Amino acid sequence: MEEIQIHISETLKDKPDEQHLGFGQHFTDHMFLLDYTSGQGWHDPRIVPYAPLVLDPATLVLHYGQAVFEGLKAYRTEGDKILLFRPEKNMERLNRSNERLGIPNIDGDFIIHAIQTLIGVDQDWIPSGEGTSLYIRPFIIATEACLGVRASHTYKLIVILSPVGAYYSEGIQPVKINVESSYARAVRGGLGTAKAAGNYAASIKAQIEAKEEGYSQVLWLDAIEKKYIEEVGSMNIFFKIDGKVITPELNGSILSGVTRDSIIHLLKSWDVSVEERQISMEEIYQASCDNTLEEAFGTGTAAVISPVGELFWMKNKMIINEGQIGAISQRLYDTITGIQNGILPDTFDWTLEV
Repeated sequence: MEEIQIHISETLKDKPDEQHLGFGQHFTDHMFLLDYTSGQGWHDPRIVPYAPLVLDPATLVLHYGQAVFEGLKAYRTEGDKILLFRPEKNMERLNRSNERLGIPNIDGDFIIHAIQTLIGVDQDWIPSGEGTSLYIRPFIIATEACLGVRASHTYKLIVILSPVGAYYSEGIQPVKINVESSYARAVRGGLGTAKAAGNYAASIKAQIEAKEEGYSQVLWLDAIEKKYIEEVGSMNIFFKIDGKVITPELNGSILSGVTRDSIIHLLKSWDVSVEERQISMEEIYQASCDNTLEEAFGTGTAAVISPVGELFWMKNKMIINEGQIGAISQRLYDTITGIQNGILPDTFDWTLEV
């Protein structure tokens, strides 16, 4: 791959107040771009001032949705080091998404190098307050101007950076989740295992309706029987029932989360029993009735750990752990964020210094 060309912006933005960052609302001074052309491959890596994209109205991504993305974070430690958390897993998943949508694979090691270079340019944007980080969004879009339902001959990979606070404005507090029984998000053989733009478009209507009823997120069931649990809109899901932690197996219609994988490794290292298997809502409801549903929590890069305090399903309201954070949820959150921020030892070799 060619050397990354760096073009520094002549006009730098004012940085936001670290106490009011929100999530995904502010963006740094620069972005990384990489082009793909059939017959030439990926080429012209460059860091340029953050600016709007110019796209032809017939650009394929605008009509047929050939787009994938990833999400990871950079953390500033107390010793002023900058750490990434398992970035190679994000690159592996990006290529799995590429494969599913007919997008050419990328060189994961080079993109990690590009991300490190971009962060080096905009490192002053990395916040240092508790719970803050620099969110990294790599994405790929089909850029050929053509109204034809086929794979594009050209693509653009872009990386943008955003200083963020907590994913939920209320912080790590148990959230209320509506179990979706009407709409379907993904099926086996579809796009559920890919981090594709269309997956998230398919979830928006249900999320709007859930928020109108006072729920933060939607828990999706399988599209065929509307019986088995899959994932939350932006997270994988775990349940602690009678001392055992259970999470839906990777069945071909849910996303393989990097945080999910990390949580399973941690739990097993603590000798906590973990099962990856099919879970029905009937099982969860029965456990709630039997008072054996001890905890539930979502996992993802954005929220890290999101305890679930309430599930609403088929007019049944299930209050979990009296609406409080459970011991396992808290320990997992403290451990993952401790490793990410360099406070706890990284015994799994998960972090990469920028």
